[in-house]
Amino acid sequence: FLFTLMTSKKTFLQTATLIEDILGVKKEMIRLDEVPNLSTLVSNFDQQQLANFCRILAVTISEMDTGNDDKHTLLAKNAQQKKSLSLGPSAAEINQAALLSIPGFVERLCKLATRKVSETTGTASFLQELEEWYTWLDNALVLDALMRMANEESEHNQASIVFPPPGASEESGLPHASTRTQLPQSMKIMHEIMYKLEVLYVLCVLLMGRQRNQVHRMIAEFKLIPGLNNLFDKLIWRKHSASALVLHGHNQNCDCSPVILTWQPHFLSFYLPQPICFRNKYLLLNNQELNELSAISLKANIPEVEAVLNTDRSLVCDGKRGLLTRLLQVMKKEPAESSFRFWQARAVESFLRGTTSYADQMFLLKRGLLEHILYCIVDSECKSRDVLQSYFDLLGELMKFNVDAFKRFNKYINTDAKFQVFLKQINSSLVDSNMLVRCVTLSLDRFENQVDMKVAEVLSECRLLAYISQVPTQMSFLFRLINIIHVQTLTQENVSCLNTSLVILMLARRKERLPLYLRLLQRMEHSKKYPGFLLNNFHNLLRFWQQHYLHKDKDSTCLENSSCISFSYWKETVSILLNPDRQSPSALVSYIEEPYMDIDRDFTEE
Repeated sequence: FLFTLMTSKKTFLQTATLIEDILGVKKEMIRLDEVPNLSTLVSNFDQQQLANFCRILAVTISEMDTGNDDKHTLLAKNAQQKKSLSLGPSAAEINQAALLSIPGFVERLCKLATRKVSETTGTASFLQELEEWYTWLDNALVLDALMRMANEESEHNQASIVFPPPGASEESGLPHASTRTQLPQSMKIMHEIMYKLEVLYVLCVLLMGRQRNQVHRMIAEFKLIPGLNNLFDKLIWRKHSASALVLHGHNQNCDCSPVILTWQPHFLSFYLPQPICFRNKYLLLNNQELNELSAISLKANIPEVEAVLNTDRSLVCDGKRGLLTRLLQVMKKEPAESSFRFWQARAVESFLRGTTSYADQMFLLKRGLLEHILYCIVDSECKSRDVLQSYFDLLGELMKFNVDAFKRFNKYINTDAKFQVFLKQINSSLVDSNMLVRCVTLSLDRFENQVDMKVAEVLSECRLLAYISQVPTQMSFLFRLINIIHVQTLTQENVSCLNTSLVILMLARRKERLPLYLRLLQRMEHSKKYPGFLLNNFHNLLRFWQQHYLHKDKDSTCLENSSCISFSYWKETVSILLNPDRQSPSALVSYIEEPYMDIDRDFTEE
């Protein structure tokens, strides 16, 4: 019934607000395909109504969160997935399909997301004014109501609405002057930004849903990426430090303008990370930058990346710089402890993730990315765990198998003091740094098997490669990686520790040193006075690994692409380690003494 009331402009806003509130507390999600005449209703919305309607859609197409942290473990997720398979598509998935069946729906969202905002947004006075209004109007619904009133006033040519001007005293909580002013430009801009956030979120969810291939094709066709690129300088990355305003969730040292706070995390989580890079990440570049990638491949005498050759040049970014390059420029200017660095690094890392591309790495290396990351890790001695993890992951992807990157690393980390600071950061939390450890270990293995003067020079000079090459170093990493994770606490974030430990053992197996590494683990166990504890734990972790990865094609492809080790070798190594024959020198059970054997624990979650 409430949906039918949305056909009238007079009741639209109140109805939308009420629906949003109801859905916020419902335990079961409403199905949009049961809403009468949904397609006609949405098609008749004007642009402002459609943007507002996205607030409702954001709830209906997202999987409902149980609010229980335990449900984020891989055990719980696997159990939930098994349950979902038997129940069929979720309400969220059904709702996504219902929206995508509406003619022109995605095209209209793309136009809304990339619609130009007033050109008069570049002055310091605008930013100050916007900040003042944001203090007073930090609620999207208040803005909606005011915008509606303003439109009605304008239509009837009545007196202007009373809007206290910016720069007011705080005695009443509102700006101080009682003069009548027109609706300020800054409030209109804030209103537009809030709408864009809702629209971008809906697109982001659709990009990761079951119909993502279809959505990717559409957002490319409707030029969402070039449109966002054109908005980049207008609405994003502005900083204003003149005010002592403290916004929700930020401390007194934060100097971000409200525009950034409202827009940046959502914008970053949308256009660069996983969603866009699922299909064709090269839409994030412009034609000149694509030509640069081709030139890098030509100079290195390696084949051009097929995805670059297949990119439709009419759909890429225009202007002097693409989105990726703009993001790099912004990242370098961000304060060292800014939480936005996490999003920025994640965004760039997603561009590199997957099959390693020398040309992609060199494109970023030429722009000083490696030196900037090392500055943040070593010279600024970043303390934020999230930011550090994102930088270690990005650094690993940037350096993996790339001898030029290791040369640059050695040039920057050119003293023992710097190197010790770098190692301290790595060792402070292996959960955060294990992906870098994995990438360096894989690179070392490849370099050792190459006959090349340039590679030989790097091997002889690079402190990091020399450090990782030592067996005691590898054993220390291996012991700690296995010790900090358990089946019941495995999550998407820390399961990488298990895979990194497997990489170390797979490379040992290649060199026929697997029994040696297992013997050393056994000795380390005894020296810590916990005989059997580590190897039993590892045995359980590997049993779970088989359950988790052998039924997930996507996950297994990711492991294969990122390591350049065939998934069959991953499976074989795990099977060898789990061999129940106590006479096998490569089986874990051979190194667990009988009194301490505890390998049959049931860890499945119903």
